[in-house]
Amino acid sequence: MQRTDKMLRAGLSIIAISIAVSGMGLASCGRKEPAPAVTAYKGQTLRVSAQTIDDVKPLAATLTTRQTGEATARVSGILTSLKVREGDMVKQGQVIGFVQDQRLNLQTGAYDQAAVAAEAQANLARAALKRTQTLFDKGIYAQAKLDQDKAAADAAEANARAARAQTSASGEAARQGTILAPAGGRIIHATVPVGSVVMAGQSVATVTAGARVVRIELPEAQAAALSLGQNVPLDANGVRSTGVISEIYPSVTAGQVVADVTPQGLENAVIGQKVTAYVGVGQRPAIVLPRTYVATRYGLDYVRLVQKNGAVMETTVQTAPTGDPQRLEILGGLIAGDAVAPYGASQGAAR
Repeated sequence: MQRTDKMLRAGLSIIAISIAVSGMGLASCGRKEPAPAVTAYKGQTLRVSAQTIDDVKPLAATLTTRQTGEATARVSGILTSLKVREGDMVKQGQVIGFVQDQRLNLQTGAYDQAAVAAEAQANLARAALKRTQTLFDKGIYAQAKLDQDKAAADAAEANARAARAQTSASGEAARQGTILAPAGGRIIHATVPVGSVVMAGQSVATVTAGARVVRIELPEAQAAALSLGQNVPLDANGVRSTGVISEIYPSVTAGQVVADVTPQGLENAVIGQKVTAYVGVGQRPAIVLPRTYVATRYGLDYVRLVQKNGAVMETTVQTAPTGDPQRLEILGGLIAGDAVAPYGASQGAAR
């Protein structure tokens, strides 16, 4: 009995301790910690607002020349020499290669021998006419004999002239194997190796002609916004430049209108290089921020959004180029009325 009372008192003590500990835990859970103080941003801010900007469309363009000339073979034969390579400068009419057709050389030799034979026949006919004329003057030959020898001499002379002309024509055909530069400029293609068989009219080299231009193509529905003298920002593999539209072609091909932009600062660029042209095709409302207000990390663009309580929070935004490297268009992530803070800006009065 005494032992039972001791066990009962020990159990009650344990229950009392458990209730006390539970009470302390509940009291601890119910106590509210003080909220950390928010430090208001007092630096420079920019109020986001929609503004009217030029609707700039990036287009894939090609750096080329206003005209190109093809140095072609005028006769068929073997390309025996090619004196230029890609990148060489040539003058109009400069000899850059030669095509030889052995048949023309043999033909010219045959015609030359025929001309020699015809000339000999003409000399013989002239001598016979001279003797006949002498005998006619002495009354030995009749007029008919003199007329016959005159006709024979004229015919022989005509045959000699025809043979000489044929020889000259054959020689000129052989000389047509000379390949001339069609215009002054730079060789951009000369890929036919020496020793190749070429046909008449086949291009052996391509020569630039005229000023360099960036050729763009634009859908005909948007081409109405183009105008001569319009400024066009250009980007040639990181090389920034500008140009003006110098020509708009009056025809439409496959729904595209072609225009030429005369660039500045692309003298060292390679002909045929791809260039991005930022062409304005009208105006539209948009949110635009200076580049200093946008940070790019790991392929994502961030801005520092200033909340109403003054706290600064980074948020991601969608951006697009505007043609001006110092400004970016905000496609999503901000609305008009938001306040943003620049990256790395010095502290100043809020505005």
